[in-house]
Amino acid sequence: MSTRDLGAETFESTVNEHEIVLVDFWAAWCGPCRQFAPVYERVSEAHPDIVFGKVDTEAEQSLSAAAGITSIPTLMAFKKGVLVFSQPGALPAPSLEQLVTAVRELDVDAALAAASSTAEERSA
Repeated sequence: MSTRDLGAETFESTVNEHEIVLVDFWAAWCGPCRQFAPVYERVSEAHPDIVFGKVDTEAEQSLSAAAGITSIPTLMAFKKGVLVFSQPGALPAPSLEQLVTAVRELDVDAALAAASSTAEERSA
């Protein structure tokens, strides 16, 4: 599957209805965004079971603000509707592949349980 455009009306449902979703926040005037776009597209084609979304920060200013985007490109990864990665800057293809592997291997339920347990210990 190639990349798909996401907007305010599709972002939440896409993140919540798919196992893994990567989202590239970008703008047409951004040089690093334009350099990252073909890398992101190629990796998306190699992983048809993952949704690779793109949010145009100029067209979707309120969505970008709600996501806390302060620098572009910013890449976010969601697993089971949970944000598991967020980092500004363009990634080279090998790093993007490593991210895909890490997100695939992440047991998000165990991570959430561990975080909950740690938070309870701190408040006790």
